[in-house]
Amino acid sequence: PIRIEEPTVRMTFGVNTSPLAGREGKTGWGTSRRIRHRLIDEMRSNVALRVEESGQPDRFIVSGRGELHLAILIETMRREGYEFDVSKPEVIYHEDPQTGETLEPFEEVHIEVAEDLVGTVVELLGARRGQMLDMRSQNGITYLKYLVPTRGLLGFRMHLMRATSGLGQINSVFYGYEPLAGPIPGRQFGSLVAWEAGVASTYALVHTQARGTFFIQPQTEVYEGMVVGEHIRAEDLAVNVTKTKHLTAVRTKNYADEVRLAPPRSMSLDDCLEFLAEDELLEVTPGSLRIRKRILNNEDRQKDQKRREKLLEG
Repeated sequence: PIRIEEPTVRMTFGVNTSPLAGREGKTGWGTSRRIRHRLIDEMRSNVALRVEESGQPDRFIVSGRGELHLAILIETMRREGYEFDVSKPEVIYHEDPQTGETLEPFEEVHIEVAEDLVGTVVELLGARRGQMLDMRSQNGITYLKYLVPTRGLLGFRMHLMRATSGLGQINSVFYGYEPLAGPIPGRQFGSLVAWEAGVASTYALVHTQARGTFFIQPQTEVYEGMVVGEHIRAEDLAVNVTKTKHLTAVRTKNYADEVRLAPPRSMSLDDCLEFLAEDELLEVTPGSLRIRKRILNNEDRQKDQKRREKLLEG
């Protein structure tokens, strides 16, 4: 019999609880019953997928063979009209039955890249605890073979595409479970979070664009707790992107020509999954991908953060 490999990555699928829920998906297709039925139905043909009940009635733990495996399921469901939210992907650890040591999944990675870009790829994989097994060149193309922890491959494909201008090719196959490879650097920057609900204005975005890079453009509807951009510092920052200019005086000089709004960063599904922090969710609808905080209220979120910091200090 064919042996199906065990899942290595899991995510939590749940009912969309944002203030904009129910606007873009098919009517009634965002309920926990519908989502549960769809995920269980998927297991009949998608034999490597696992779906488990969580402690909450509207949340389901979905495990797959990798980040790409789960991303394909998310994209398929949103095209069918479903509306839901997902959590940050995380690897599934095992425990060695003999020694009790924690083991993590590793993958054998094969990369094809132009010779002049080898240094960039080696640097990227080195930071993600990759071990080079083989390297050979032929006709200007270098073939790299690496052993990389699955943790290090989360979000790596998009980094490789950007570093090689879309010319690099990557394939991976499950290798096995090995001892923990050590810490892997994650996100270096925080999120820009919407302070209040409303419609984003050009005036507000222009005056706050020095704080980071935006994911939205003017006239985009936002809500409190929605992530609207990436901060230039490590911590999160709440910004008011709905502020408008008060017409209190007539000015002779046109100030709008002096400061121009930078174009927003376009985020694909893979980009969003990679960007997610532990306290964030990705809201998936047929028309939009929105990153949001788990706790939408700014005051409640700050209280929760302080409580977590006290627990860590204690």
